[in-house]
Amino acid sequence: MKKEKSRKYRILQALRILSQWAFFALFLYLFTRTRFTGSDVIGPVERFFHFDPLLALTATVAGRALFAAFAWAGATVLLTLVLGRVVCGWVCPLGGVHQFFSFLFKKARLHKPRDVSAGPLKWKYFILLFVLAGALLGLNLAGYLDPLSFLYRSFATAVFPALGHAATGLIKLLYALGVDGPAGTLGQFLETLTLNPVYLQGFFIGLLFLAAVGLNLLRERFWCRVLCPAGALLGLLSLGNVFKLKIDKTKCIDCKLCSLQCQTQAAPYPEEDWKRAECVYCFTCGAVCPTAAVGFPTRDVPRKEKRVSLDRRKILWTPIAALAALPFFRINPAGRRAASSLIRPPGALPEPAFLSRCVKCGECMKACPTGGLQPVLGEAGPEGLWTPRLVPRIGYCEYYCSLCSQVCPTGAIKELGVEEKLAVKIGTAWVDKNRCLPYALGKPCIVCEEHCPTSPKAIKLVDHPVLLPDGTVSVQRAPFVDTALCIGCGICENKCPVMDQPAIYVTSIGEHRSETNRLLLDL
Repeated sequence: MKKEKSRKYRILQALRILSQWAFFALFLYLFTRTRFTGSDVIGPVERFFHFDPLLALTATVAGRALFAAFAWAGATVLLTLVLGRVVCGWVCPLGGVHQFFSFLFKKARLHKPRDVSAGPLKWKYFILLFVLAGALLGLNLAGYLDPLSFLYRSFATAVFPALGHAATGLIKLLYALGVDGPAGTLGQFLETLTLNPVYLQGFFIGLLFLAAVGLNLLRERFWCRVLCPAGALLGLLSLGNVFKLKIDKTKCIDCKLCSLQCQTQAAPYPEEDWKRAECVYCFTCGAVCPTAAVGFPTRDVPRKEKRVSLDRRKILWTPIAALAALPFFRINPAGRRAASSLIRPPGALPEPAFLSRCVKCGECMKACPTGGLQPVLGEAGPEGLWTPRLVPRIGYCEYYCSLCSQVCPTGAIKELGVEEKLAVKIGTAWVDKNRCLPYALGKPCIVCEEHCPTSPKAIKLVDHPVLLPDGTVSVQRAPFVDTALCIGCGICENKCPVMDQPAIYVTSIGEHRSETNRLLLDL
């Protein structure tokens, strides 16, 4: 046994783990920087997404437009063509998360490596084909299972808000115990993260994330093996890379340890069964081999390689299924009459173009300083699931803020400067006179007018007489909305003192991005 060779692969394995931690730390750094830091410009915190070739391909094809920032994805493609699926094994932060939990499950003896069928490996290729076929039809489905979108959305709407609530509980406990110093320090740190603790679908999205992690109990890196369309795309691009597997048959003792410990079921033993498209070059097989029989020479190894078997009929039926599914994704009443509650962020493209570009990543929701941007459930139909909308009762659109437009990685939200954003109308406010205190009860209240940020103010105050039950007349200053000046920011609805159902509310009508969602059409 050549110990120096085994040592080499152990070092490479350690370097791979270090690389995974480093890129995950970079992902977390950019994630935590996606917030209001006191500056109008947030910087390129969305850059990680621009290296994703799946998002680049689907956003370009579905949106029928080329987003220049996705040129960075060319670096990932070039790296894969030369070195193979090293991005999956060395860079991908979601792959690192799954590898970490797979390691924990194995150490806890909740998962034991075993020989499994290669059949499910083909699923991710069919998912990829379905996604690409949908993109050709203008339907962008990549964001649901793309690793970066899935991880960012899970962290932004579920994981970090949950950690924030846990940290708040810990702070309260420390204060109750009289440990004021650490409690204050932790509280200040929590405030610097500016975490929004409320997301409408946080619980459901969090369950999906936990389910994805829990699948590692069945198979190590289950997501990477079976579900990831980005991994399937990189696998197809890696079929001609320079690294080949070579097993020295004079040293091999047929223990199958390399295949049992393979993270992605690439099956290095026997050598003829090795699937290059599944290998992420973690070098675990070389590190665990007791006789140093496993190697990855760059010289040509003449042999016929084995690939994942894809049924030709299923390959044919997958795009047909995508074509058949398209009408179901487009079942949306908003196609005929715009949903009143579907208030898109300022700078959002017209709805069809927006849906073809948005990858449901949650960057804009994370950047919103008030937490007003929330994931859509059914307001935009099945196609719009988890896309952003403004919910004024949770948070309003800050007047001098354009962060959401700066962080969108696909251009679904057009980047706006602050001055440009001030003129963008995303909706219109309306007064419910049956609930408004001056109109309904004859009580004084001018909260909405005070908070209206436009200049001149879109909310005016007019004298309004109210006949009270005792027969007297109360004249109060009551709000009246000038629809020509209102931009739909929602601060009036957010600050209204009528708690259960605000007496002033915002709908999407009048939004600048739509030619038809107008109160008065130009005839």
